[in-house]
Order: sequence, then structure tokens, then C-alpha cells
Amino acid sequence: MRIARLDPSDDIGAARWDAFVNACPAASFFHRAAWQGVIGEVFRHPTYFLYAHDDGEGGEIRGVLPLAHVNSRLFGNALIALPFAVYGGIAADNEAAATALEEEAERLARRLGVDHLEFRNVAPRHADWPTQDLYVTFRKAILPDVEANMLAIPRKQRAMVRKGIKHGLVSHIDDQADRFFALFADNVHRHGTPALPKAYFATLLRVFGPDCEILTVTAPDGRPLSSVLSFYFRDEVLPYYAGDDEAARDFAANDFKYWELLRRACERGLRVFDYGRSKVGTGPYAFKKNWGFLPQPLHYEYRLYKRDSIPQNNPANAKYRFFIAAWRRLPLSLANRLGPLIVRNLG
Repeated sequence: MRIARLDPSDDIGAARWDAFVNACPAASFFHRAAWQGVIGEVFRHPTYFLYAHDDGEGGEIRGVLPLAHVNSRLFGNALIALPFAVYGGIAADNEAAATALEEEAERLARRLGVDHLEFRNVAPRHADWPTQDLYVTFRKAILPDVEANMLAIPRKQRAMVRKGIKHGLVSHIDDQADRFFALFADNVHRHGTPALPKAYFATLLRVFGPDCEILTVTAPDGRPLSSVLSFYFRDEVLPYYAGDDEAARDFAANDFKYWELLRRACERGLRVFDYGRSKVGTGPYAFKKNWGFLPQPLHYEYRLYKRDSIPQNNPANAKYRFFIAAWRRLPLSLANRLGPLIVRNLG
């Protein structure tokens, strides 16, 4: 078994990488080779996309591990698989490849002098490593019939969807990120957190093409109320970033938005609706449970080198309360200029 590093300019190598990812059950959308360019281009973090392959020139790929080095005075020095992703870690078709990739990642982490190595695993791998139990994911099968999917939504949440329909809401597929970003940036600002740069979302649309899509819900007068950027991978849809106008609640636009995404996914023949990651005990966590989705724990595992505990770089950390309150008071235009400088190091 050999370990190599994917060259960002190697289109043939990227195609081989993605062919493995598409076929490997342990892989996710966030294992795709194009993330290397996205993270490097938008956030300027060094990337190390490692793959294990059989011996010999052109040997078959047996496993991949996308890594990025995020080094910040505020938030620490880490090697992560993968920042800005909810799933990551090693995707391999045998244990020898997985072990070889892990050992190479540890060598790289020590050489870079990071504080810790982080794998954002779906399944547990190391019972002896510190594990972050803050996050869960929500996944559910899409039924083959549209009306069956409507009836599968619990009664109270289904009533909210029907409320949106009665209000005459309309869903649109946007080919640019303008309307989405306006709603997203305003939404996260109200919650006291910095927004990712608009260029990031434009890059996602450009790089992933039809596998990245924005759905925006408007009122009957055409006013944007709610929007979601989703990823498509194999037979799954993953709504990943979302934003709502303050008026969205009055129209039930958020519920209608996810119903429209589910309805369209059903009509496309997709089989899994991945509602994505949420923090335990938060509003989004409760919202997804109200849709009839059951939480599934994520196993974020850490190899600590220069620290004694897992980093807590998230809004649930009490030490960020003052920052969150102050950020809400910033003018939105200023927050949108400053936000990318901060959030690039949070990952």
C-alpha cells in the first residue's frame, strides 16, 4: 500500500479520486476532490488530500483522506478532515488503506506542529481518542410517492407546510447566489455569528455545477423569504446552508422551503434526505425532530498533541457570549466585511 498526495492541477488524478469516492460506501460529498480547490481558493488554507493506492504506477485507489491545515491565533492550529464540512475523515475500502492513511496523517500533523488532528467521522474509529459528542445528523428515506412523503411528516409540521402552500408561496431554482446570500447573511447576523463570504457560495455553484443548487422561496409578490443551498451526492440531497427573512415565520416559508426541496428530490428519484448536522439541544435540532427525523450521533475524533482538551470553537461556548451580543449590534454591511476574516479560521 502506497500513500500519495493529490496534485490540485492533476485533472486525471482528481477524476480517479472522485471515481473512488462515488463508489465507496464510507465516502460523502465532502470527500470529493474539488473541495481542495474550494478551500485553497476561497480560504487560503493549505490542503493535503492524501490517497492510498496499490503498489505500482497507476495502482488502484483504496482510500482517501482530505485534510486542510487551519492555523489561527484565535482558534488554534489544527489539521482537519475536513473544515467547512460536517462529514470527513477516512474513506477506504479496506483496513490496511485506512491505517496507512491515518499513520500518514499523524506524521503530517507532527511535521506541521499542529495542536490537534481532527477526523469528522460518521462512524466511530478510535474508542481511545477524545470524542466530540456535540453534534448529530438527521437522515431519512425519501418515499417514492410525493403525497406519501407529505403524509409522513408529523401532523403539526405538516400543517405548517400546508400553511405555506395556502399563502401562495413559490419556490425557484436560482443560478446565482445573490438572493440566497442576502437572506443567509442577515440570518446569521441576527444570531450573532459571522457570515461566510459571498464568493464562497458563488465558488460552490461554479465548481460543483448541477450537484450544488439554490432553492429560494418567494411571497406571491416576489419578495424572497427563505433560501437553501443544497448538495447532491449519489441518490441523496443534503440541504447545507440556509437563510430566512424575519417575515418568513409569518408565511411558514421555512417549512415550505424544505417541503419543496423534498418534493423535488422525490420527483428526481432520489432516495435519501439528509437534513444535516445540528447541535444537540438547539432550535434546529428540535425543528428536524419535529419533521419526524431521528438524530444519529456523529463521532468527531481528535488526536491531541499540544492541548489537553477538545477545542470548543462554537457558539455554545460560554466564552463567546459577549462576542455574539456585540456582533448582533454591528451594522450588517460592516459584519459582512469583517465576517469572512473570522469565519475562515473556524472551519
